[in-house]
Amino acid sequence: MRIDPTNPADLSAQIASAIRDAIVAGTLIVDERLPSEAELADHFEVSRPTVREALKRLAAQSLIRTQRGATGGAFVNRLSFQEAYPQQITTSTLLLSMNAVSFETACEARYALERACAPLSAQRRNADHLATMRAEIHRQSQPGLTDEAFCASDVAFHRALVDGAGNPVLSYQLAGAVEAMQPLMNMITFTARDRARIVVLHTDIADALESQDSDATAAGLTALEAETQTLAQSVFAARRAAAATAATP
Repeated sequence: MRIDPTNPADLSAQIASAIRDAIVAGTLIVDERLPSEAELADHFEVSRPTVREALKRLAAQSLIRTQRGATGGAFVNRLSFQEAYPQQITTSTLLLSMNAVSFETACEARYALERACAPLSAQRRNADHLATMRAEIHRQSQPGLTDEAFCASDVAFHRALVDGAGNPVLSYQLAGAVEAMQPLMNMITFTARDRARIVVLHTDIADALESQDSDATAAGLTALEAETQTLAQSVFAARRAAAATAATP
């Protein structure tokens, strides 16, 4: 593990990157104890506070854990897919917001990814996944539900569909699509959304999954995508009309 002292990048960030690369490469394996702070400081030729900051960065990413006591120290952590979800969601949210990805592009990507889960979800979904989807459909039907709660329920419904594929890699990859893209899309379309229509479409999807009909599941998602795109177009048209009116002297 090496760093470049002439590199203008923060030394603690370089150390964290070097250790992370060693973990990814398998040089440092799960549950292996890292060298002590003093040993790492000598190895990288930096101060112990710099090493300590690097270890804090790695701990924040769940790549290492610390233990106290005579046999304590910093150890390589076994990162789970569930623990990695928040980072995937945060990264996806930042990419979408910082790069001005169009609504149409985000919507297209989200539903294309989710439709890829349809065959596996139709085959592998279990009673818990179906129960979650039915519960969220019932929740979405409640007249007093706030927009925020409806959006959260919408995410939970699609999270169950994706998780029904029984593939943790897919669930991780789609965490950004379902839990980052979808809330951003909901923020745009919620004012024009017909909740009753969404409930009907969600019910069609749940029925198709329960019948293990992958084609019908994919068709239901396609219909939901079309509904979402139509809603967005109406919202954008209304905004343009309002802007034009405001600009008229």
